[in-house]
Amino acid sequence: MDSATASAESLRKQVSAIEDELKQLRAQLASVEAQDAAVKGIAGLDLSAGGLVTVKKTDDSESERKWPLSEEEYRRYGRQMIMPSVGIQGQLRLKEASILIVGAGGLGCPAAAYLAGAGVGTIGIVDGDEVETSNLHRQILHSTAKVGMKKVESAIEYLKHLNPNPTYMSHSEHLTPQNSSSIVSKYDLILDCTDHPTSRYLISDISILLSKPLISASALRTDGQLIVLNSPPLPAGNAAGGPCYRCVFPKPPPAESVVSCGDGGVLGPVVGVMGVLQALEAIKLIVAGKLKAPAPPESEPVQSDTAPAATMLLFSANSSPPFRSVRLRSRRPKCFACSSEAGLSLESLTSGSLDYVLFCGVTSPINLLSPEERIEARQYYDLIRDSKKKEHLLLDVREKVQFDICALPGSINVPFSTLQGNRPITSAGIEGEKPAWIPEGLPDDAPIYVVCRLGNDSQVVTRKLLESGLGRGGERYIGDIRGGLKAWREQVDGSWPEY
Repeated sequence: MDSATASAESLRKQVSAIEDELKQLRAQLASVEAQDAAVKGIAGLDLSAGGLVTVKKTDDSESERKWPLSEEEYRRYGRQMIMPSVGIQGQLRLKEASILIVGAGGLGCPAAAYLAGAGVGTIGIVDGDEVETSNLHRQILHSTAKVGMKKVESAIEYLKHLNPNPTYMSHSEHLTPQNSSSIVSKYDLILDCTDHPTSRYLISDISILLSKPLISASALRTDGQLIVLNSPPLPAGNAAGGPCYRCVFPKPPPAESVVSCGDGGVLGPVVGVMGVLQALEAIKLIVAGKLKAPAPPESEPVQSDTAPAATMLLFSANSSPPFRSVRLRSRRPKCFACSSEAGLSLESLTSGSLDYVLFCGVTSPINLLSPEERIEARQYYDLIRDSKKKEHLLLDVREKVQFDICALPGSINVPFSTLQGNRPITSAGIEGEKPAWIPEGLPDDAPIYVVCRLGNDSQVVTRKLLESGLGRGGERYIGDIRGGLKAWREQVDGSWPEY
């Protein structure tokens, strides 16, 4: 009886879900039919006459009035259309616009939601990743039920519930030099919502080559920045065009200084603020009709001093005031991408001759140590279980905030930041002197094992300890735990917190 009751309840839920889906489909059909009727009736639309259209019937009977938007669209967008800065013309421009959002993460989610809500006609989303639990505190279009689902599919499913009117385009892949032209060329405006320098340079380059304005943002910890690039989107060599990403950052940051959200952390509302600002800047460009720069007459070439001022907006949650604006220079005279001396071309981009990974100094995963200078997490576990274990030191080089979250018993925390660069291993900087963090009484030949979160920082520290002479010419073993605490979770303790 219990089984029959459970089956009946399951069927009722399925019926209810299908009925809800039918309601949504009927609503979408009604919206499409209304749009189709409106499109047929707006031939000869005169926006200066308040949006009224007079269309002759085929039988030359009395003319009738038609409206450029459907009844549902007037209700949906009315609150923004009554703003003088938008109006009916701005709303129609939004409806005709197409925007590509590269990245369906912390920036792309809020940006997509507000652009869909505003009535942008076509929204494309590019992302090759799947939803993970660690995304959910900031990537607001995804949910627990969608973990494992493609981010693009998850985002579009949410957006269709929010507003079924726009056309949503799915690109469930990462943007690459090879596919960038075919994807980006379909859209009027690009939003860079990625989190890595290699992506930022690629997206900027293709935006220049295809004459697309670009809105770029980033966020880390409690800080963010926003730039509107290539606006107006004039050809390379025209100094009146907006600067590109290479103009602002001619050289990428050192690879070792690049910190991702996964490594450095990010506060959800911070990345949300920056994504919302991207949507705001996109709407401003669209309603003002600035997606395409008008070509000046040949007899009146644009001079460099007519270039609009570009700015970078900086946000810091812990500052007062939290926003400040930095004025940027116009296009850089010798920029590789947008100057008259530009060496960038579609051919060089798609052929693979431009290696963005190499340009940004990002190569294969860090591998600084020999196999003899590394041990597996399982090996270290066996070592500490041995009743005859040799006394040793376990050095955890994660930052203190991470060490406080979870730590292996007996480990000592010496944050990586205190050992970076040219800082000496010892407090006095004297070669051969014992560092202050080595416990009193530890034998001079006691092994030192180094661990971090993923096994990268630990290699850097291990190499530095070996070069400092702490190995005593091979008398003391110094090595890192390969794969760090992630490997510890996989090989030893499945309950270890994953963060």
